[in-house]
Formats: sequence, structure tokens, C-alpha cells
Amino acid sequence: MAREIDPQKSPRAESYRLWMNARNPMVTFFKTFDVTALVRYGRKNHLKFNMLMVWCIGKAAKDIPEFYTLPVGNKLIQYDTIAVNTIVRNKAGGINSCDILFTDGLRAFNERYLESTSRSSDGCADIDLSEDNMVIGTSAVTDTEIDGAVGMDSGIFNNPFLIWGKYRKRLFRYYLTVSFQFHHTQMDGAHAGRFLANFQNEINSIKNCRY
Repeated sequence: MAREIDPQKSPRAESYRLWMNARNPMVTFFKTFDVTALVRYGRKNHLKFNMLMVWCIGKAAKDIPEFYTLPVGNKLIQYDTIAVNTIVRNKAGGINSCDILFTDGLRAFNERYLESTSRSSDGCADIDLSEDNMVIGTSAVTDTEIDGAVGMDSGIFNNPFLIWGKYRKRLFRYYLTVSFQFHHTQMDGAHAGRFLANFQNEINSIKNCRY
């Protein structure tokens, strides 16, 4: 469910005043993650690395209140639920955008991920859940090792967005640099830093998850 709230009565009132009409209100952080646990867990349980990344992103964001409020147009919208987006290669050779509703259970999320991405790919159609959910965008450029990427400020989509490439192997561990872009009206640097710390913690704790 989504509903408009009064910015002046929200915790983001001052940020709304300062950044809502800024020429470039988007901020980007870069962080290199140790994704060894994800790589090993995925191989052991025959699960897709990208699915595990997307699930950990949802896990890292779900307890941070700022992720449930998003500037849309000139309005501030409050959501009750989160979805995570992934880009899908479709059967026609193009790409589509696929939103997946986040759920805490890994098995249920994996089933939803596989069903949604297959439907999007086979139908060459986007799956858009943004009307009722705060959507976290992602884009994985898995064919290439990249040092980072900055998303664009479209002036239309203010959603938080993560981009990554191919992970790197160093000795016996795997590392991945991720960029995280967010609208300053939605959150401050401290909130973004907490999210990134949560993300690494969720990656590390995947080994304790019973699938």
C-alpha cells in the first residue's frame, strides 16, 4: 500500500526542503564487499548469485525506516512494503525490468524470483510493482569487471539503485564493488552507510541460513 504524507510532518522535513528541488539530489556511495559466503552458498545449494544478492539487499533495507519513504514527483510517498528490481535478458535479445516483492524467507523468495524473471523474459515484458511498493533498483553487468558505476538522475525515478559487475577472486576469497545511489530527500549518508553495513552482514550470515 502507498499513501502520500505531509513532508513537513515527517522526519524528512528538512531534507525535503533542502534537496527536493536540488539540481542533482542523487548521492552515490561505492563499497567493495566480500561476497565469498554468497558464492560458496550459491554453489552448494545450486542458487543463482544474483538472486542471493537481491535477497540480501532486501534483508539489509527492511529494518531501515527511510527505505519506506520515497519522493515521487513533488510528493513524499510512504510505503508498507519493499520490492527489489532486477534487469532480465529476454528471449528476443533485449532486456526488461522485473520487480520482485521482498519476503524474508529465502526459499519463498527464490521461487518468486525464478517465476517472475522467467515470466518477464519469456513475455518480453516489464513487471512493475512500484505502485504499491518502494522498489530498490539493481543492475548487474556480470560479463565485465568494473570498478564502479554512477546511475543517472532521470528526474523521474528517485528510487535507490545498486550497480555491480563481475566479482573478482583474490587468493581464496571473492570481492565485488557495488555502487549505491540514493535521493538525499529519502535518506542521509548515515542511513546509506547503515544499509551498506547491513548488506555485508547479511552476506556474511547467509552461511547460517537453512534452505
